[in-house]
Amino acid sequence: MIQNDKELKVSQERIAYFQDLLLQLRVKATPEEFALISTGYRTEILKMQDEVLEYLTRHSCEPIPTNTTAAEISGASTNGN
Repeated sequence: MIQNDKELKVSQERIAYFQDLLLQLRVKATPEEFALISTGYRTEILKMQDEVLEYLTRHSCEPIPTNTTAAEISGASTNGN
């Protein structure tokens, strides 16, 4: 979860770096290698892009959400908390 503008910048730089790697790999790697390698980079890019959008669409005065899982929420409600 991105906490501040500095972390946002780092995430954006990492996204650009991975995209550049994919750009090079799509030319240099064999089709079989590319299929295997690109999946991991694509997954990481999508994850980072989601985090960037989450940060950018939260107003600066809003608190950073905690990472509460559905199971924790469900457990809290059944325990009377």
